[in-house]
This record gives sequence, structure tokens and C-alpha cells, in this order.
Amino acid sequence: MAWQYSEKTKRIFMDAVQGKPGTHLGEIEDADGVGQHGSIVCGDALKFTFRVKKDPDPLKDVITEAKYLTFGCTSAIAASEALCALIEGHNLTPVQALQIKNQDIVDFLEGLPQQKIHCSVMGAEALEAAVVDWAQKRGVDLAALGVKLTGESADDDGRVVCKCFGVTEPYLRRKIKELNLRTIDDIVSALKAGGMCGACRYAPGGLQDILNETWGTGEPAPTTVAAEPVAEEGMSPFQRYRKIEKVIDETVRPVLKGDGGDIELVDIKDWTVYCGLRGACAGCMGASRTLQLIVERTLKDQVDERIRVVPV
Repeated sequence: MAWQYSEKTKRIFMDAVQGKPGTHLGEIEDADGVGQHGSIVCGDALKFTFRVKKDPDPLKDVITEAKYLTFGCTSAIAASEALCALIEGHNLTPVQALQIKNQDIVDFLEGLPQQKIHCSVMGAEALEAAVVDWAQKRGVDLAALGVKLTGESADDDGRVVCKCFGVTEPYLRRKIKELNLRTIDDIVSALKAGGMCGACRYAPGGLQDILNETWGTGEPAPTTVAAEPVAEEGMSPFQRYRKIEKVIDETVRPVLKGDGGDIELVDIKDWTVYCGLRGACAGCMGASRTLQLIVERTLKDQVDERIRVVPV
């Protein structure tokens, strides 16, 4: 499936993977706040770090620099960039930064596909974890300040509902209300819970039961769950090849030419795209990173997630 991103999201992503000035991909050494969210095992992971200008009163510490390391898709990188830009652009204290919610990130990007909303949640969750880390280091009692944690940094010692992603019942109940999640598909899109084996969807005390209790729908969970139909392939092989060529010509090549490079599309076999970097990009030490972050991820997002790029 190809995702429809705003032009701003695509521009932010491209700038980040090229390491353009003003972007934030990386990690701060000896950071004042460090937070993580997600797991590489489940496909998305984010490490967020920030540095503050310290004041004798820790509550007046101001975040001066924010960076992230993201293992994820276009929206994960763009959402992480948005988070850093929102923080640095407003000279926020760590406590003030907690007011940034996932919807603020989505608005900054001028929208995200519904299936990618969980990427904005990743950033807000990692920020909260980093602020908790800063508070512990600086001796700040967030609870005494009336700060209510809403993510995984909160007391989530409750029952694990989704074992695949380790999502607990208290966390689910908070996020269902906060994000106005009304269906199981909404939960999968925003939180990923229920998106792997699906066993927790209609199990007693599972996602549907929690939704029913939260919104008072009272809809009974089905006794049997039919297998979800597999979406039919929307493009013929020829149409897919032409789409790949079009994305490379209109999206990837202009970015590479901006740095004196180019790309040659050598062959396409099923979902494998064989290509080589040319010009200044050919001998660049970051060539493999360029192929993965720019070429492969762009094709995955704009053509199909099954695509794999192989250098030749």
C-alpha cells in the first residue's frame, strides 16, 4: 500500500535523511533527558534525547537541543523531526514540553495517514520518558507538581492485554479516551496493539471489551472471528514498474541531484528493485544509508511496503 503524505511531511523526511542543517537525526552525548519508545522487534523504535540550559531552579531549565534516533518509516522520521522543531522553536522547559501531544505533531506535519498515527504517538511517548529521566536526574517530583503522565512512563503495572506489543490495560484505557479511538482498527492504527497475531482483539477482556466498557456500546464480541480478507493487488506488474520509475524520477532523483549525485534503475524483479548510485553519490561513504533511507523507504511509502532495494 502506498501512503499519501503531505508535501511538508515528505520535505521534512528528505531533509532529515540527508542531514541538512537544522535537522535533528542523531543522539546527544551525556544528554540531560533520554527516553525510548517501541521496539525494533515490532518494527518501530524511537530514542529521544535532549539537553537543557541548567538553572539553579531546575524547573527553569530550558531545552536547548533535541535529537532522535528512529528505526521506522517516513512518518516516524518526520514525526520525530516535528517533535524536535516544536520543542526547540518555543524555548520550552521539560515540564512545558509535556504539553506537546501527538495531535500537535500531526498538525505540524499537516496531517498523517490514519494508519501512521502511531508514529506521532511514538514521539510523544519518547518525550515523556525523556522528561521523566530528566526529572529523576534533577530531583524534580513531577507528581508533586501535578504532572499526570499518560504514556508508558505512567504506572502501567496492570494486566497485559496485547502480549505481542506488551500493551497494558491501563495504558489502553487512557489512550482510547485521549485519542478518541472507537474501533479495533483505530487501536491498531494508533497504538499497534492487536496488529500482530490478533488474539487480543475479541478475547475476554480484550480490545473489543475495553472499547465497549469505555464508550458504553455494549456490543458483544463475536464468538468466532473470520479471517480478514487479503486486499487484492491494486496494480499489474507493468503498472507497478511504471510507478517505481515515476517515483524515482520525480522524488528520488531530484534529491540526489541536489547533492551532485544521481541514480540508475537497473532492473525490477517482482518486489526487488536493483539500482546503483551515480555521480557524487557513487563513492560516498553514506551510499548504503542513502539507498536505505531515501530510495527504499520512499519506494515503500509511495509504491508498496514489500519493495526491497538491492545495490548493483
